[in-house]
Amino acid sequence: MAFPTNRMRRLRRNQRLRNMVRETRLSPECMIYPIFVCPGDNVKKEVSSMPGQFNLSIDNAVKVAREAEQAGIAGILLFGIPEEKDELGSDAFNEDGIIQKALRAIRENVRELLLITDICLCEYTSHGHCGVIRHGDVDNDPTLKLLADSAVSHVRAGADIVAPSDMMDGRVAAIRRGLDDEGLTGTPIMSYAAKYASGFYGPFREAAGSTPKFGDRRTYQMDPPNAREALREIALDIEEGADIVMVKPALAYLDIISQARERFDVPIAAYQVSGEYSMIEAAARAGWIERERVILETTTAIKRAGADILITYYALELAKTL
Repeated sequence: MAFPTNRMRRLRRNQRLRNMVRETRLSPECMIYPIFVCPGDNVKKEVSSMPGQFNLSIDNAVKVAREAEQAGIAGILLFGIPEEKDELGSDAFNEDGIIQKALRAIRENVRELLLITDICLCEYTSHGHCGVIRHGDVDNDPTLKLLADSAVSHVRAGADIVAPSDMMDGRVAAIRRGLDDEGLTGTPIMSYAAKYASGFYGPFREAAGSTPKFGDRRTYQMDPPNAREALREIALDIEEGADIVMVKPALAYLDIISQARERFDVPIAAYQVSGEYSMIEAAARAGWIERERVILETTTAIKRAGADILITYYALELAKTL
């Protein structure tokens, strides 16, 4: 039965009505806050391309972790910036590496917050790529052991979840075997399953000091025009043992999130990445958009597309305002 009997505006008349019938809801319990941990004491250095985000020394990372726990968000995603880098990214699997030290310090101070670590080598290598370099490109198979060693080291230091972001073929299976062989069978893997070779990563690379010294990452990260390939990547990671799968970036790939939600019966995470954050901040500072409104609109869109878990630099802010 059509207008005038059916009037869609009836349930939009005021905020209480709109809240009552809202289909997609944001909550802190589904959010993860990324932080960058660097050497030193009492360091809080703002990332110039990401206003409001910082490189934090371990003591300040502990403070942010406490704040995140009190705000009720699910967890933090830790990225390490080592004091020294080498060809193999050794600090990633060093028992006294920057992330391992941070995990132990944070775990001493917070109990309920999930500690999630990025498993990759790009932040730790002198060349800025995500694995072992042979003949000018990342050699897939030798990289797998280093990733598995990193995951085991992080979990021993206190990580609750490991999140491989390297996009090497077979990395989830290698990490699962590595964890299981050490008796760490209860540790979930949150795989960056569909990670695209995106132009939205620039500010992150400034924050983590991970810009490649040569070439780019297109031989291992996904080609942006491909959707069916993303579903293959996700299916393979689930087959290898991923407990949670991730789509990254989020806003330019809402269709991938939606298709993954329809096809796969596992938790799906989506990462609102640095470039997405920086565009909102830049436009807001220029007075072109309503900042708070756009933050809510974009994060809601990611959830509406089908993401169960939202990784966003706005997690702390949203947790305080929702």
